[in-house]
Amino acid sequence: MRFVVKVVKWLLGLIVLAIAALFAWLYIAPPELIRVGSGYSAKIVCSNVFIAGRDANEVLALDVQAPGHPLLRLMRVSVDKNRGTVSAGLLGFLGKSEAVARDGLGCASVPDGDVGKARRTAIHAPPSPTSQDALWPEGERVDASQNPEVSKIVGDAAMTGTGVRAVVVVKNGRVVAERYGDGFSEKTPLLGWSMTKTVNAAIVGTLVKDGKMAVTNKGLFTPWKADGRAAISLAEMMAMSSGLEFNEDYGDVADVTRMLYLEPDMAGFAATKPLTGEVGKTFSYSSGTAVMLSRLWQDAIGDRAKALMWPRMALFDPLGMDSAVLETDEQGTFVGSSYLYATAHDWARFGQFLLQGGIWNGNQILPVGFVDWMREPTSSSKVYGKGQLWIEAPGDEENPGAGVAAGLPKDTYWMEGHDGQTVAVIPSEQLVVVRLGLTPAKFGYRPQTMVGALVKALH
Repeated sequence: MRFVVKVVKWLLGLIVLAIAALFAWLYIAPPELIRVGSGYSAKIVCSNVFIAGRDANEVLALDVQAPGHPLLRLMRVSVDKNRGTVSAGLLGFLGKSEAVARDGLGCASVPDGDVGKARRTAIHAPPSPTSQDALWPEGERVDASQNPEVSKIVGDAAMTGTGVRAVVVVKNGRVVAERYGDGFSEKTPLLGWSMTKTVNAAIVGTLVKDGKMAVTNKGLFTPWKADGRAAISLAEMMAMSSGLEFNEDYGDVADVTRMLYLEPDMAGFAATKPLTGEVGKTFSYSSGTAVMLSRLWQDAIGDRAKALMWPRMALFDPLGMDSAVLETDEQGTFVGSSYLYATAHDWARFGQFLLQGGIWNGNQILPVGFVDWMREPTSSSKVYGKGQLWIEAPGDEENPGAGVAAGLPKDTYWMEGHDGQTVAVIPSEQLVVVRLGLTPAKFGYRPQTMVGALVKALH
């Protein structure tokens, strides 16, 4: 009996030792997957707490853990509002990552732990306030349509989809209907994910108009001038046809997740990628490309402080998008691929701006014809435009024309983002439809059904 007890104790000792060794390894040298998970958790919680004013535990549970990788369910976060930081780790202490809030620029991931350096990137001037009393888009007041069919559509959960947080319908330049999910309102800034790419492309357009950039530019980064990447033009970057290697798979440690959560210099990381396809002939959707575009337009401005103010000066303030916050990485490069927060009203303003051809209040903010150029199909794709726009509805990439079959006009084009963010723009109907939420692809939601019903009801 004593022998059995000794064996059991010995085995228990081995188990305890193995568990201790495992935790020591995870603490000292955590796998990249854990660091990506903690970086994502810290960043999403930070932005929603300090930009949108949401509760940290709610954001962790609803936005991070519920729809994500099983590993995320083990993440715990700690918020320090005095320091403006959020830390996250597996069980709260393994593979820890941090994100820091900065004035005017939201939050930045801090993969190398240099919070002080990241904090020095900031904008201290407040945005110009939009009138609350004037009718949208000049202000925030909305006189909703009395059309019962429109009200029925935006109130139909099957139409708006699981996890909807905001729907705004704009007809002839006025908001005619809107709906918000529980806990959200017209004042809640919401993340557009890859819809940010289209806004980033418009920012490029403001520099093209000023003569500081040209879509024909080549030899975009110094190291590229020594190899085949010298042939890549700005236009080919905009059209996602650079031929550069970039893995856009969000399910694991891929180029996109490494860039967003493990690299302090996102554009620098993306710019190291080699050519794997023929320049101008190979379509490859890449968040790395969009962040490199941010670096290029910031470099074109030259002055760092002016570059940080440029999105607000050139675009957000003129359009009255005073809620808009475009975030940077730790180095101060705007994450033009993914990280623009704005209210649904302000996303609608940007959609209306595109519908009007880059004109706002009579001012030509983008070059004449630039939005039409953005909408043109690329030579490498039938569904993607030359300026970071989709010319087919979400989910129709493998079935071009399905949107028209669903009753959408042929001139419909889209901004699209991860987890169900869309802005549909239909010039022939003078219609813009914003749909924001947390709707992972596994639910199979397609916004074109709602948009097609609204076209019919408002025609």
